[in-house]
Amino acid sequence: MDAAIPFAALIALVAVALIFDFLNGLHDAANSIATIVSTRVLRPQYAVMWAAFFNFIAFTVFGLHVAQTLGTGIIDPAIVDPRVIFGALAAAIGWNLFTWWLGIPSSSSHALVGGLVGAGVAKGGFGVAVWSGLGKTIAAIVLSPLVGFLLAMLLVLLVSWLAVRATPYAVDSTFRVLQFVSASLYSLGHGGNDAQKTMGIIAVLLYSQGYLGGTFHVPLWVVLTCQAAMALGTLFGGWRIVHTMGSKITRLTPMQGFCAETGGAMTLFMATWLGVPVSTTHTITGAIVGVGAARRTSAVRWGVASNIVVAWVVTLPSTALLGALVWWITP
Repeated sequence: MDAAIPFAALIALVAVALIFDFLNGLHDAANSIATIVSTRVLRPQYAVMWAAFFNFIAFTVFGLHVAQTLGTGIIDPAIVDPRVIFGALAAAIGWNLFTWWLGIPSSSSHALVGGLVGAGVAKGGFGVAVWSGLGKTIAAIVLSPLVGFLLAMLLVLLVSWLAVRATPYAVDSTFRVLQFVSASLYSLGHGGNDAQKTMGIIAVLLYSQGYLGGTFHVPLWVVLTCQAAMALGTLFGGWRIVHTMGSKITRLTPMQGFCAETGGAMTLFMATWLGVPVSTTHTITGAIVGVGAARRTSAVRWGVASNIVVAWVVTLPSTALLGALVWWITP
């Protein structure tokens, strides 16, 4: 491990990590609330409060497997130093702000992973990458939206079959209530997976500076501050992306919104328990496309969806280059 940095510098880096966590909540608020807002079940200001609450309490439900993966399973923790952490965070924050301004629902998670890999490789070469953990993360770029797509589509077909004799009014009224449950579950999954990534970054920074002793773990204060920062960011909402997710991809009914959120939540729950840092953005986008395609393929605006996919593809290499660049120019 490298020589310890001044305590004030350590606090400053932790603050930068929490800023990223806040922006992650801001950027990804759309993941949790876009469907419930676009179906007019909740007004935006109430939807973000609802999502923020479940974002915060997620740590009581899930373990810290994702934080462990981010802390030790992406690059060798032995080469981590403050420059590497700053490079990763600066790249992820810059990418988040850029895509938020454009209204593109890119992945905050993969931006952070890309920045960490870029900064780590800039310091120690390609040998520092932990290919097992990195491979799982890269595979999740394809699998999480695909699983969300399939689960949401199957749920739409199942619910449509079960409600075939019900009146449209009864179906609409029922799923307006059920969307509170599905939105809660998705926000819980979002908080459980995404906040843990910042926990892992802060914990590996503390570990590299000798503050965790000889064993990597995530202190409780790190868990609480990361969950709080993400919940606070969610409260502010990323309205540009809410519009893209909630209405530009496809128009949603309450029943479809329920199926998209439930399919996405099931995907996130599985990934979080397996310790795989997936993109909540990719997952809910795949689920929204799935419910639209279940109605008819022309219901999906494939041009918008393809632009989102392009953003997914370029996020990892772009942030890796940014992370490496920031590492090189940081004194």
